[in-house]
Amino acid sequence: MSLSAEAIEQTVELFSGLGDITTRRMMGGLCVYYRDTIFAMRHGDGSVRIKGAGDFIAELEAAGCVQWTYVRKNGKADNMPYWSLPEAAMDDPELACDWARRALEHL
Repeated sequence: MSLSAEAIEQTVELFSGLGDITTRRMMGGLCVYYRDTIFAMRHGDGSVRIKGAGDFIAELEAAGCVQWTYVRKNGKADNMPYWSLPEAAMDDPELACDWARRALEHL
């Protein structure tokens, strides 16, 4: 499922408090970058995932964020370095940007 222009606009607005972000369509979804560093993705199903690395992973898990598991055509599952954005941050750009800033500190 491909993202609509409205979904892309919502994603950009969600993270606009970071400053100059860019996006790129990929695999039916959207990659979100800050200063050429990818820190989030929006999937075709509308979910937003934030990239986790280092000590930030424990923060994501403590907040109940779920790691994205990609299942390949051969049935093999791979854990990807992205976690669900906390539900409260989906409608709160200030909170979403706070999570994004913390993610970026570890990338």
